[in-house]
Amino acid sequence: MQIPSTLSHCVYVLLSEKDGDFYVGYTAELMRRFDEHNQGRNASTAARRPFRLIHAELYAAKGDALRREHYFKSAKGRRVIRLMLRAILSELK
Repeated sequence: MQIPSTLSHCVYVLLSEKDGDFYVGYTAELMRRFDEHNQGRNASTAARRPFRLIHAELYAAKGDALRREHYFKSAKGRRVIRLMLRAILSELK
């Protein structure tokens, strides 16, 4: 899939298959970043592998994407993730 260059900033949510918790991140290259997480090349997530990509949002402006990432990392944002993604989360249990 080719992503339009105007939507080059991505906020993503990974689900650890090991501990069942989320990892929220930002990148301009989603598939490369996903591979890095699953190959253990990220120190903060290496012990929690493997991961599933369960959500991604694309933005035209980096600042908008970073604000969304910050929100998802808050307590309220984590609750919103669980509500937004309740169907996929229940399927994976």
